Amino acid sequence: MLAEKIKQLRKQAKLSQEQLAEKLNVSRQAVTKWETGAGIPDIENLRSIAALFQISLDDLLENRDTGSKPQDFLFESTTEYDIDGLKNYDITFMGANSVILSGYEGEKIRIRLASNQITGLQNSFKVKLDDIKHKIDIDIKRISSVSETAAKASLFIFIYLPLNYAGIAELSGNTASLEIRGMNLERIEFSGKVSSVILCDSDTHMELNSNEDMEISCQNFSGRLDINQLSSTSRLFLPDGLIFQTVTKGIANRILFVKDGTETEEFPLRGQGDSLSQVTIELNGVKSELVIASAQSV
Repeated sequence: MLAEKIKQLRKQAKLSQEQLAEKLNVSRQAVTKWETGAGIPDIENLRSIAALFQISLDDLLENRDTGSKPQDFLFESTTEYDIDGLKNYDITFMGANSVILSGYEGEKIRIRLASNQITGLQNSFKVKLDDIKHKIDIDIKRISSVSETAAKASLFIFIYLPLNYAGIAELSGNTASLEIRGMNLERIEFSGKVSSVILCDSDTHMELNSNEDMEISCQNFSGRLDINQLSSTSRLFLPDGLIFQTVTKGIANRILFVKDGTETEEFPLRGQGDSLSQVTIELNGVKSELVIASAQSV
């Protein structure tokens, strides 16, 4: 998550919180909030942090600790299943540190469980697949004494769907981080608890149903993003120059825009309702707020 990334960069640079605060011209309390997840830097501070550590804004916002790219784990277990036609997928899982859903060119669905702490993954978790006509149900369950706490801390779930055989994907569960990568599907829906979401290299209708305060990052994402929440406050980071439009529905919801470090409810007029918009963002639910940062509506 962003909080962990800032803390990691600070320690690598051998800076104290006070020293980092001084270089960024902010208070030490602000740095503490950023590193504990109690607060999120505004766009100007994000740019200052990226410049200070000589990395791009995308690299700063990307969660590289979730295992979204190939990496070695001490313990792994992989389940594969041949696909013979277009399928919809209903994926259910229990607690996990990270869930990474990726598309690839192939004919198998692959579920890879990985951890550096949980031994005997084959005996600790069961992956059940039911192939029913045009739908595949996937249920990832704990079957041993492994606790929910341990799974949330150290279980990584990698799900690879064959793009030529994938229609709609529905996921439900509890995870700290959800990543959607290389997915060009009609629709992807997540229901459950999640605090960090990364949408990367995908063109889809993404629907997030979560009452957690979320930190959402879009990297080369196009299509539609629906956010459905109850009494929650979330932040959405978009790349500069992205053309997008916003829709607010539900009861007492509002979308704010961070510009020059200041939150405002006013959006640039151009691009609103524009059929050429790359992304449509819709906020639904009750008494929720979405702050859009690191973005420019043109």
